[in-house]
Amino acid sequence: MAKKKETKKVVEPLIEKNFEEVETMKEVVTEFFEETVVAKPKRVEKKNSILEDGWELKDRIYRLKGSKKPISRSIRSANIHWFDEKKGYERELKYCQNQKTVFVDEMKGDQRLEHVIFRNGMLIVDKQKTVLQKLLSLYHPDRDKLFYEEKPVAAATNEIAWLEMEIEALNAARNIDIDMAEAIMRTEIGSKVSEMSSKELKRDLLLYAKRNPELFLELASDENVVLRNFGIRATEMGILKLSPDQRTFLWGSNDRKLMNVPFDEHPYSALAAWFKTDEGMEIYSNIEKRLN
Repeated sequence: MAKKKETKKVVEPLIEKNFEEVETMKEVVTEFFEETVVAKPKRVEKKNSILEDGWELKDRIYRLKGSKKPISRSIRSANIHWFDEKKGYERELKYCQNQKTVFVDEMKGDQRLEHVIFRNGMLIVDKQKTVLQKLLSLYHPDRDKLFYEEKPVAAATNEIAWLEMEIEALNAARNIDIDMAEAIMRTEIGSKVSEMSSKELKRDLLLYAKRNPELFLELASDENVVLRNFGIRATEMGILKLSPDQRTFLWGSNDRKLMNVPFDEHPYSALAAWFKTDEGMEIYSNIEKRLN
């Protein structure tokens, strides 16, 4: 029995020691992983350098206008002029590879003319060639006529503006009443709108708003569109008549003259304006009762 007690006394310290070593190892491992966690680097936006005159140093892309992209197209690099508003006279321009300016009156020494050539409709100019960039972006008489500078930021801005207008137009088209929808679509497809169901009309209205949001919003805010549509409907149903020369509106029942169309004015635009007069409002109310 004495031997068993001694064994127990010897084993217990060893177990405690082993547990202490395991705990120590866990602390070391945990500390190691905590210390080796690498923080994510912050994104740093690269900014282009700006020269003293405000010119931004960056690579620029120029493209020929139009759908044709010739393999090689040279543009004028000499015998061209630019009107300097500050100096009050035209200054001759020339692109020379050994000069620091495109203005001939500022050049010094020999002038070694350099050709400006577009390849496959495009010309990439490195940021180091500021003289050529300024010629193409600021002074060249064919700028925005024969070629243009590609501006991704401006293009993205225009695209965002278009998308926002498209969303606005689609929301307006979704919430518009049926009479206004008919009036707007009549400007697009004419008398066919009278044969369309309400579902077809709504579908075509949404497609029209998506395809041409600017014009749609303009029509949606034009009160005369509804009045023009009202007059067209009245004419289609025989309540009103438009003379063959399209200069006079008549009552359909007795051919009594209602109004004359002013010269060089669209008949239904003139009728819409006439509906706003005192006499026209009475006729409008009369026609409205018949249409309903």
